[in-house]
Amino acid sequence: MNYEECIKACQDCMEACNVCFDACLKEEDVKMMSECIRMDRECADICAFAVKSMQSHSPFAAQICSLCAEICQACGDECAKHDVEHCQTCAKACKACAEACRKMA
Repeated sequence: MNYEECIKACQDCMEACNVCFDACLKEEDVKMMSECIRMDRECADICAFAVKSMQSHSPFAAQICSLCAEICQACGDECAKHDVEHCQTCAKACKACAEACRKMA
C-alpha cells in the first residue's frame, strides 16, 4: 500500500461523507439522521487531515491513519444502518477507506 492509494481512498471517503451529510439534512426525518450527520462530519474531517499528513510525510501519518481507520469504520457502520442510497454509498466508501488506512498504519 502506498500513500497515493490511501490518499485516493481518503478523498473518495471525504467526498462520500460530504454528499451523505448534505443529503441527510434533506431527509424528512433529520432527527433520525443526526448520528449519521455527526459521523459524516467527523469522518470527512479526519480524512482531510490524513490526506494532509500523508502528503507532507508527517512523522505521525501512521497514527493519524490508524485513527482515521477507526473513525471511518464507525461512520461506515452508522451509515449502513440507513436504507437510503447516499448512506449505503457512504458506508462502502468508509469501509474501503478504513481498510486502506489500516494498511498504512
